[in-house]
Amino acid sequence: MVIKVLLIYFLIINIIGYTIMGFDKSKSRRDRWRISEKSLLTIAFLGGALGMLLGMKTFHHKTKKRKFQIGIPILLILNFAVYIYLYTKAS
Repeated sequence: MVIKVLLIYFLIINIIGYTIMGFDKSKSRRDRWRISEKSLLTIAFLGGALGMLLGMKTFHHKTKKRKFQIGIPILLILNFAVYIYLYTKAS
């Protein structure tokens, strides 16, 4: 049961991460209100780094920002370490 909840959380937070990168990119093109970098990085920290990384690549968004070039891959490794830890504890 715990593993199922963990998997659902992983999917949802990464879908949110991917979607929010596309949303912010579309807003940037129209010079409208944007999602703060702090909010984007918070989503990645909370487990959505894979979705954010895929969103960066797909939408070519934040790819030149050092904070994202380095931060998202580091958070991805951290996310996977936490997911593996929680998976082994739940098994």
